[in-house]
Amino acid sequence: MASLGTPVTSIPRHPYTPSPTVNNDLRFPNHPVLSVIDQCTNIDQLKQVHAQMLRTGLFFDPYSASKLITACALSSFSSLDYARQVFDEIPEPNLFTWNTLIRAYASSTDPIESILTFLQMLDQCTECPNKFTFPFVLKAASELQASKVGRGFHGMVIKADLGLDIYIVNSLIHFYGSCGDLDLARQVFVKIHKKDVVSWNSVITAFAQGNCPEVALELFKEMEAEDMIPNDVTMVSVLSACAKKADLEFGRWVCSRIERHGVEENLTLNNAMLDMYVKCGSVEDAERLFDRMPEKDIVSWTTMLDGYARLGNYDEARRVFAAMPGQDIAAWNVLISSYEQSGKPKEALAVFHELQKNKGPKPDEVTLVSSLAACAQLGAIDLGGWIHVYVKKQGMKLNCHLTTSLIDMYAKCGNLDKALEVFNSVERRDVFVWSAMIAALAMHGQGRDALHFFSKMLEAKVKPNAVTFTNILCACSHAGLVDEGRTFFYQMERVYGVVPGIKHYACMVDILGRSGNLEEAVELIEKMPISPTPSVWGALLGACTRHGNVALAEKACSHLLDLDPRNHGAYVLLSNIYAKTGKWEAVSGLRKLMRDSGIKKEPGCSSIEVNGSVHEFLVGDNSHPLSKDIYSKLDEMSGRLKSIGYVPNKSHLLQFVEEEDMKEQALILHSEKLAIAFGLITSEPSQPIRVVKNLRVCGDCHSVAKLISKLYDREIFLRDRYRFHHFREGHCSCNDYW
Repeated sequence: MASLGTPVTSIPRHPYTPSPTVNNDLRFPNHPVLSVIDQCTNIDQLKQVHAQMLRTGLFFDPYSASKLITACALSSFSSLDYARQVFDEIPEPNLFTWNTLIRAYASSTDPIESILTFLQMLDQCTECPNKFTFPFVLKAASELQASKVGRGFHGMVIKADLGLDIYIVNSLIHFYGSCGDLDLARQVFVKIHKKDVVSWNSVITAFAQGNCPEVALELFKEMEAEDMIPNDVTMVSVLSACAKKADLEFGRWVCSRIERHGVEENLTLNNAMLDMYVKCGSVEDAERLFDRMPEKDIVSWTTMLDGYARLGNYDEARRVFAAMPGQDIAAWNVLISSYEQSGKPKEALAVFHELQKNKGPKPDEVTLVSSLAACAQLGAIDLGGWIHVYVKKQGMKLNCHLTTSLIDMYAKCGNLDKALEVFNSVERRDVFVWSAMIAALAMHGQGRDALHFFSKMLEAKVKPNAVTFTNILCACSHAGLVDEGRTFFYQMERVYGVVPGIKHYACMVDILGRSGNLEEAVELIEKMPISPTPSVWGALLGACTRHGNVALAEKACSHLLDLDPRNHGAYVLLSNIYAKTGKWEAVSGLRKLMRDSGIKKEPGCSSIEVNGSVHEFLVGDNSHPLSKDIYSKLDEMSGRLKSIGYVPNKSHLLQFVEEEDMKEQALILHSEKLAIAFGLITSEPSQPIRVVKNLRVCGDCHSVAKLISKLYDREIFLRDRYRFHHFREGHCSCNDYW
C-alpha cells in the first residue's frame, strides 16, 4: 500500500459488510490489495486502490472487481456515479457484480436505474437472475409504484421456479402493498407455507399504509394467535394502524404489550407510539412518553408540536416550537397548516413571514400549499401571487397539489383569468386540478363554462369523483341551470359510479329551492336514502328566505335546530324572512330566544388587501387608523347614492329599528361597505377593489356595490361565504341570481 502514498497502518479499520449475494469466483481471495478495500474510509482511497488494481491487472479478475464495486456502491461513503464508471470498465461482470449495482440503484434516489440495469443484465450477462436479484428489482418497482413492471418480475420469478423463496415472496408482498393492490398482497401472503416475522410485517404494513387499518389490526391479532413473536417493526405498523383508526384503547394495549413482552424500544418505535397518542387525541399520554424518552429527534419534537396544534393550544405549541433543538421545515409546516385549517389564516401567514424573516429552512411544497390556502381564505392575492413567482424562480415543478392550490387561491381572490392561466400552463391534470378549475368557474357564476370544462375533463379520460360533482352542482345552482343540475345529479351513480352523498343532496335542494321549486326540494329531502343533515335543511331554509315562504321556512328551521340546537345561522335565516315580510315581533322573539340560550350571531367581517397588507372590518368598526377618512368616504358615498335615487332596502335589517334615519345608519355600517370605502381611498383608480366577507352578502350591500361600481368607475370583486360577485358599470356577474 506504500506505493499508493498511504501507509496501511494509517488507514483505520472500518470493516464493510458485503452484499448477501454469493460470489463463487475466487481467484485471488487473499491478494494484499483486496484486504485494503475493507479499510478504506473515503472514495479517494478507493480510487487509489482502483488505480493499483488496474496497474497490477487485478481489476480484471471478476472476484476482485466485484469486491471493489461493492465498496464503491454500498459503503457508507459510496458514490454510485463512480461505481457505474468502474462497472462499465469490467469486461464481463459476473452475476454478483450485476446484483450489487442493481441493489445500490434500488436504494438510491433514482430507482429506475435499478430496473434499467436489470434489463441490461438480461441482455448481456450469461447467468440468469437468481434469488438475490429479484428482491432488489422488486424494491425498485415498489419505490416507483411501477405496477405492470413488478407484475412482470413476479411472472419471471414463477418461471424461474423461485416462487417459494421467502425473501422474494416477502418482497412481492411489499411491492403489491406499495402499489395499493392489497388483494394481491394478501393472496401472496396466504400462499406462504412457512411465514416468518418479515412476512407478517410486510402484509400488516401494506394494509396499515393502504388506509385499511382495521384489516391491519385483524392481521396482527392473527399473528398473535399463531404464536409469531412480533418485533419493533411489527409494532410500528400496528401503531400506525391504531393512529389511522383513532383507536386509543387498542393503541394503549399495544404500548403496554411492548413493555410487558420486552420488545426492544428504539427511537423509531417511541416516535410511533408518540404519533399514535397524538393522532388519537391523548396529548397527556404523549407528554408522559415524551418526558421519559431517552432519545428524541426532530420527529419527536414535531409530533408534540402537532399534538398541541391539533388541540388549538397554540401557546403550548409555540413553547415546544421555541424549545426544539432545531426547527426543520416540517415543524414550520405544522404551525402554518394547523393555523390555516383552524380558520386562522392571518396567523398562518404571520408564521410564513416569520419563516422568511428568520431565514429558516426553505419552504417546501407543503409550506406553499398551506400558505396559498391561507391566502385564499383572506383574499390575499398579492402574497399568493408572490408565492407563485417564488415557485417559478426556485424552478419547482408545478405538480397537481401546487397547481390545485394556485387555481383555488387565484379563484378565491377574484382573479379567474390567472386561475385559467395556471390551469392552461400545466400538462398533467388529475381529477383534483380539473375539479378546482370547475369550482373556480362555479364560484364566479360561469356555470356554462364549468359544464364545458366538465366535458373537456371527460374527453381527457379523467374520471370525475365526488368532489367534481359537488362543484358541478354548485355551478348549476349559481347559474340557475336547473335542468342540467337534475341531469347530473341523477347520472352520478348510474353513469359515473359516484354515489350521491350529503353534499350532493344539499346542492340539489339548493338548485331546486333557488329556482322556486320548493315542493320538489321537499320531496327530494323526504326520499333521501340517508338522513338529512343541517346543510340540507339549511339549503331549504335559505331558499325559503329568497322566496318568502314563511311556513316552510319555519318547518325547515325546526328540523335544522333539532339536529343542531346552537346553529346561529338558522336563527339568522329565519330572522331574515321575518324581517323581509315585516314580522318584527317574530324577529324580536327570535333574538330574545338567542339571548336566553346564549347563542350569538357570527359577526359579519370583511377583509381587503391593499399593498400586501390585509385589513379587516366588523360592522360599525371604528378601530382602523384611517377610520375618520373611511367614515368621511361613507358619507360621500351616501350622498352620491341618494343623488341618483338610491333607497336603502331596510328589510335587510335583522332587528326592529323605529327611526328611519337609524335604519339607514345601520345599513351603511355593514362591514363590506366599510371595506369598499377603504378600498376607494387607498387604492389606485385603475386597481380593482377585492373584498372578502365571511357571511353571505346582504341584498342592500349588493345593490350599493353595483351602484358604486358605476358612480366611481371601479371594478369591485366581492366574495361572500358562497360565491363571487363581479361588479362593473352598475352590473353584477350573478345577474342578481344569488
